[in-house]
Amino acid sequence: MRFPLKSSRLLTIFLIVFIDLLGFSIILPLLPYYAETYGATPFIVGLLVASYAAAQLLGAPLLGRLSDRIGRRPVLLMSVAGTFIGFLLLGLADPLGNYLAGLINPAAANIIILGILFFSRILDGLTGGNITVAQAYITDVTDEQNRAKGLGMIGAAFGLGFIIGPVVGGSLSQYGYSLPAFVAGAISLLNLVMIFLLLPESLTPERRIAESAQRRPPFTFKALQQALNRPKVGPLLQLRFFFSLGFATFQTVFTLFTQGLGLSVQTTSYLLAFVGLMAAIVQGGLIGKLTKRFRENWLIITGLWVMTGALLVWAFTSQLFGLVIVIIPLALAGGVLNTVIQSAITKTVTRQEVGGLLGIATSIESLTRVIAPLAGSYLLQSLGLWAPGVFSALLMGWAIVLAYLRIVRPSHQATMEASQNAVE
Repeated sequence: MRFPLKSSRLLTIFLIVFIDLLGFSIILPLLPYYAETYGATPFIVGLLVASYAAAQLLGAPLLGRLSDRIGRRPVLLMSVAGTFIGFLLLGLADPLGNYLAGLINPAAANIIILGILFFSRILDGLTGGNITVAQAYITDVTDEQNRAKGLGMIGAAFGLGFIIGPVVGGSLSQYGYSLPAFVAGAISLLNLVMIFLLLPESLTPERRIAESAQRRPPFTFKALQQALNRPKVGPLLQLRFFFSLGFATFQTVFTLFTQGLGLSVQTTSYLLAFVGLMAAIVQGGLIGKLTKRFRENWLIITGLWVMTGALLVWAFTSQLFGLVIVIIPLALAGGVLNTVIQSAITKTVTRQEVGGLLGIATSIESLTRVIAPLAGSYLLQSLGLWAPGVFSALLMGWAIVLAYLRIVRPSHQATMEASQNAVE
């Protein structure tokens, strides 16, 4: 049974996702500056960012399936509790690390503090399946007619969280890096109370049994290989990988880049909020107008060209004004490509296969968020500030070649053949 749109439940889920993203985005621009205080190199910072992504890659599917067995509400409570503890450890890293160093080896204080930072991010990543479970909750309480509207609220919560969070984090950082972590922890605690008091369970006992009994094929390399070998969806999944890796490199090393330019954490936070604003503009209506006016293949090729050029300009930008200007095409092209590629994937398979293929596409994107900070931070540390931008531009350049040879040209040839057959 599917329920009609439940406004009160959806509003609660919207607030839960918004508060969750607000806490995350408060911390996001501060991590490199925080870790550098204890002697972390750019590559160590990249490893710190990648550790969260890797833990989330492992944890999110497990939490999603656990929610099918025991219900959405208990898993959301567990997930947000883990996030709260992770933020608390992040804020207490300095005093806790110094205390442990006093017991073990005072000279190793910085190493122990960095170890606590890593543990806090890994814990948050492993339990950070909030979004996956929130999407499942919306699926439970909406019918097919209203589901797109419900899931769209999660996108809106993402955008709003990433606009407000960096500004709050940057403003609080002038009082120390621990304070934003404690504020993010307090926000997570508020989220925990909201779920406990306001959010009812969405899975009935009958549906819980049915969901638990339903067999779901695991994500394996064999399944990935089979998907990549399919003539229509394979090239789109490959395109998804190269685009996501290039764009994630920009996203995950951006703070290291601004740090290298000598920009303050406050300025970096405002820039990230600007990126969030541009993404919200795309998701808030621009993408709908573009897809109505232009074909998806044209949007893909144009978006890739814009992204390639903007990444090259970003690589050699050394002034704040230039950085603000280059963010605009980067964020807009990124938002368009992310949406259009995902849409194109759903149109190449049957309705029964959509969920599985989107799951593979999401796993590919998650994998790039592990690789990107490692590759980007290594290149930045080894070669210079320009290297991640050039690396990302090269990936986008290859994506252009791939898109033209495997997607655009075959589609054009099929259209020409169909026209000829119609004439005959």
